[in-house]
Amino acid sequence: MLNIFALVGLLSFGSASGDFVCVPSDGPGSDDDLKQMYETGQPYGEFLAGATRRAELWHGNTERAEDIDPTLLARAQAVGGTWYVLAVAIDACSDSVSTIPYLARLVSLVDGLDMRIVDSTVGRAVMEAHPTPDGRAATPTVLLLDADFDEAGCFIERPPSLQEWMMEHADERSREDATAWKMDWYEADSGQETLETFVEMMEAAASGGHVCG
Repeated sequence: MLNIFALVGLLSFGSASGDFVCVPSDGPGSDDDLKQMYETGQPYGEFLAGATRRAELWHGNTERAEDIDPTLLARAQAVGGTWYVLAVAIDACSDSVSTIPYLARLVSLVDGLDMRIVDSTVGRAVMEAHPTPDGRAATPTVLLLDADFDEAGCFIERPPSLQEWMMEHADERSREDATAWKMDWYEADSGQETLETFVEMMEAAASGGHVCG
């Protein structure tokens, strides 16, 4: 397994909208691996119970995620096997709160699929090893791990079409306008593209492929 924790250095990071910026303290050392990190993580219910920032939206999106697309659910269930989802997320992050509840609902309905959440300090090396297209370490960073805890795919920060739009219009709008547009997009999408992207990642992994983005 590739040891991603050989990375060194510490960078400031945050979302493109500027709604959260953090410089984490020292993260896991080079001897740690993904399995160990995963085992330190929280189940979604525990994470949700402890969310103090954006708490209303976390709970609201968790309720909205109950109505998951049955076609996507059937595709995820058809993959089979044993998979682990390691999510680096924080309650303050607008992208985390708009994606993680939907992934958690999918995970809860698929046998052989489990998820744990670690914060941006514990998951610093994962984030730095999987930067956004414009080079940032960001939350959420979500890894799909196989039964041996080897990386099989990743989801970085936002659904692809939203990420593309945010990057294309980064210089055209204020941070406040960009954040407002982004949150409107998330509300209208209701997790659909996040789940489509993740299910496609699962299908590719089951066939020996690796989708990351």
